[in-house]
This record gives sequence, C-alpha cells and structure tokens, in this order.
Amino acid sequence: MFLDTVLTRNPELVDAAAALHRRGEIPPDTYVMDLDAVEANAALLAAEAERLGIGLWFVVKQIGRNPELIRAVARHIPRSAAIDPAEARALHAAGARPGNLGHLVQIPRRALPGMLAWRPENVTVFDLANARAVSDAAREQDFVQDVLIRLEGAEGTVYPGQEGGVPLERLDVFAEAAEALGGIRIAGVTAFPCVLCDPESGRPAATATFDLALKARELLAARGHQDLRLSAPSATSMASLPLLAERGATHGEPGHALTGTTPLHALDPAQPEKPAYVYVSEVAHTLGDGRPALFGGGFYARSHIRHALLPRTGARLGVQGAPAENIDYYRLLDAPPPGSDVRLGDTALLAFRTQIFVTRSTVAVVSGLASGRPRLNGLYDAHGRAL
Repeated sequence: MFLDTVLTRNPELVDAAAALHRRGEIPPDTYVMDLDAVEANAALLAAEAERLGIGLWFVVKQIGRNPELIRAVARHIPRSAAIDPAEARALHAAGARPGNLGHLVQIPRRALPGMLAWRPENVTVFDLANARAVSDAAREQDFVQDVLIRLEGAEGTVYPGQEGGVPLERLDVFAEAAEALGGIRIAGVTAFPCVLCDPESGRPAATATFDLALKARELLAARGHQDLRLSAPSATSMASLPLLAERGATHGEPGHALTGTTPLHALDPAQPEKPAYVYVSEVAHTLGDGRPALFGGGFYARSHIRHALLPRTGARLGVQGAPAENIDYYRLLDAPPPGSDVRLGDTALLAFRTQIFVTRSTVAVVSGLASGRPRLNGLYDAHGRAL
C-alpha cells in the first residue's frame, strides 16, 4: 500500500532496513521505525494544530506502544489518547500526559482508582454505569473528573467490536442522570469514526457520526454546559486538521499520521508527513509452483498490501491475498518470472497499513537516517517491551 511512497520519500529507511536484516541484526517479522521521521511528523502536526486552535491527543497502538517513539512524539504533543488500559499504562510509563482515557476501550472498574490518580484531562464513558463508576472513584480521591460522553455511531459506520455509546435520542436522559453524580463533570463528547478517507481519492471527509457528535454538543450546551470539548478521532492528519477546525472540533487524535501512513499517503506521496516504517520479512521456502513464502507474524487483515521488494535483485512481486480468519504463519508472493533468482533467506521489504499491537512482530527503532549515520537504537516487542 505504501511501498511507492516510502521508496519516494524515505529511501534511506528502505536501505537501512535491508542492511540490518542482511547483517542479521533484526529477524524477519520486524517493523523498522524511523524515530527522526516520527518526531518530525509530530512537530508538523503540533504546529498546524496550534495554528488552527485545535488540541491534539496522540495514539500509539499502531506503532506498538513503543517508549522511544512515545517520548519523541510527546516532546511536541504532550498529551495522549489511550485506546485501552494497557496502552494507558505504557504511555504513562514513558512520560506522556493522559489527555483521554477510556476511548475506544472503557477503563475496567477495578483499574479506575489507579488511573484516576494520574489526573487524566478526560475520561470517556459509554454508559451511565461507567459514569457512576468514574464518579465514585473520583469522589474517593476527593476531586471531580471531567468526562467525555461517547456517542453511539451513526448506522453503518460502527466497526464490529467497537459497539457502544449513548444514542443521541437518549442523551438528555443520560445527561440528567450524570449531572446528579458528584464526582464527574460533563466536559464534552466524542465518537468514532468522525473522519474517514475516501477510498478512491484518499481525501478525508466527515462522517454521519461526526454530525451526531455536533448535535450532541449542541444539546449539552442547551442544558447549560459550557466550553464543551469535541474530540473527532480517526484519520487526523495535516490534511484533515483544517476540516476539524472548520466543523468546530476542539481535539484530534493523530495516529497513522505520525508515521505518514493514512490512506491519503498511499495515494499522494507529497503529503507533508514522511513515511516512517517498513516491514521486513524473508523468504522462508518456495512452493512447487515457484511461489515464494515469506515469514509472517505482522500481517494485518486491513493492510491493503500489494507488493514486496526483494532488495538483493530489485524484484517486486505481488503479495497474494490471505483470509483474515487464518493465522499468518506465512504470506505468499506471486511466482517470479522464469529465470528470476529468488533464494532462501532473501530479504523482503513491504510497506502497508498496520496495527502493530495486534501482531507478533518485533519493532526496531532506528535514528540518524537523514544525516547519513543510521543507528539501531533497540529492539522491542509489539507492546513496547525492550528485547
């Protein structure tokens, strides 16, 4: 999906990843992350958001919750949005300040006291039971916690496994009950996804769910709530920040923009954010019909992967589709043309949309590429733990 973009915009990363694998310094099934590019992307996003008057909470599930990358981003975007409790702990341990906890995954009730002790800027609640639990935990610590109400998404926009939220038609009843809780303050609303990239052009566009969030904020304002926040996550990037500002969002949540890997970046290599990772595998064996099999472990079902580059020969081979319900022990490539030389152990480089935290992959963090002095900083697992 991003192979042409990374070859055009960050060929140093491609060369460094191939060299690291060739020398045996990284194994197959490794994402090689360009630390300097991630930090430069964060700086770009922070400056544009400040210009537009939008706050940012950054997300790191897609880059493996890596502590080096978290610290690099936090130097420019200090606050984060933790997608689940494990991510919240990784972000906290790396020094990022909590901007929003509980979205997309609610904080388990028994984990609330410890996480509220960090004094997060916001906690998202999906229903009244969770609002009561946050209120009770905050009252025990003698403070009032700001909460964002998660709106139920518009029909046809909710991803399986992400169901939940307060329906717009029940928001008045929910708000009345939440206002009576002594440990929370309604600070705003959020929903997901509020922005998606057009599959043909890659351009970001508002969804019907964004419209619901705007209506919800109006309803809460009519009840007397002031200075309401509206976080409009998904596809937050340099290209979509003006859209958020135009529609009145107060916050965005950049994730893939930090690595230059939104759908728009696949179609337009000239986007400001620089592509910041490649995936490294190697030829594990060859089938009788000539198709090479790569080691798997890091292939994501929604990756839209198309081609693999074999640097030793410069060959580019198509990547064959694989059903999401199967484990990716291997991934097959198209058979090479007759006479092509594909060998056991050959390096394969790929670039596609990923969510590293759901893989078995290694993450290699490299720096110094732009200066011509590449350095392998360290190896980590897919959850940010040093190897």
